[in-house]
Amino acid sequence: MVLDLYLARTIGHHTAIALGVLVGLFTFVNFIDQLGELGVGNYNLWEVVKFVVLSIPYNLYELFPMGALLGTILALNALATDSELVVLRAAGFSLVQITASVLKAGVAMVALAFVVGEVVSPTTETMAKNGRASALQENISQQTEYGLWMRDTTTYVNIGEILPDLTLLKIRIFEFDRRARLRSLVYADSGRFVQGSWRLGNVRQTVIETEGGATIRKLDNANWDTAVSPQIMSVFLVDPEQMSVWQLRRYIQHLRKNDQETSRFELAFWTKMVLPISIGVMIALAIPFVFGSLRSGTTGRNLFIGIMLGLGFYAANKSLGYVVLAYDVAPVVGAAIPLVLFLGVSVMLYRRVV
Repeated sequence: MVLDLYLARTIGHHTAIALGVLVGLFTFVNFIDQLGELGVGNYNLWEVVKFVVLSIPYNLYELFPMGALLGTILALNALATDSELVVLRAAGFSLVQITASVLKAGVAMVALAFVVGEVVSPTTETMAKNGRASALQENISQQTEYGLWMRDTTTYVNIGEILPDLTLLKIRIFEFDRRARLRSLVYADSGRFVQGSWRLGNVRQTVIETEGGATIRKLDNANWDTAVSPQIMSVFLVDPEQMSVWQLRRYIQHLRKNDQETSRFELAFWTKMVLPISIGVMIALAIPFVFGSLRSGTTGRNLFIGIMLGLGFYAANKSLGYVVLAYDVAPVVGAAIPLVLFLGVSVMLYRRVV
């Protein structure tokens, strides 16, 4: 128990340092990248800073496995430098027992990653993306509680939902005259962009007469002439990385009911599901490096190898899933490939030092 607490405190301290450096680096790169849009629309320096700060939880969540790997390497190297690992082995603690204690420290990291990824990140990332899109598109604003609101000159539009293929659902169009008087109200069940214009389906139009009274018309189809393009609409698509596991599961079911492609969302779902295991694998991967050279003073070498492995896992996690999707393979396979590869490397190296 004492060993578990001591290793947990040491690994937690060094992991916090590693994550702080990694998140700081990614945040700085993100800030520099956003400066390219500075001055477009209402996207000023304050909006840039707000976007970058709100993106930090998402970066933290994605970097957890790499941070766990580097933090564990740093912690165990510090213990090896002070000969504490040698003392533990001399006291009768086997490598398996020390490994078990190290992995127990990963439980707290998994719990923290779960809170960041399922509670904090979905909220802050949505705020970041919506704030940036709103600043870059002056005539568009979004209130997620009531769908998407847009303004096109004297017309206000409310869209209940935008599906991945840019199909619009529950569309309400409010047309005003120059005196800000409501002239007509249009409701449509759906809308698709066909041959350069939006085509609305199952339309109900209410035209308000200048003398008073109103005329109601029902149409199977109608064209909607607007400056709002599909490219603008795509800004407000649901981003799977912004959603929690529970939201992803419900949304996948919703897309299936609407005959929509779900592979991208399934990939995000399974990637989030395997992340806790990934943290454990990264922690286990750090152990062979340190125990393979307890007295060699190879902290720099171990840290360099750890950084390369961490970057390799990050790149594989980002790219291999979409490569698999391109060949129509199950999304769970794409999410599991990086995990299986690095688990194999971990087992192979671990067997060499046991």
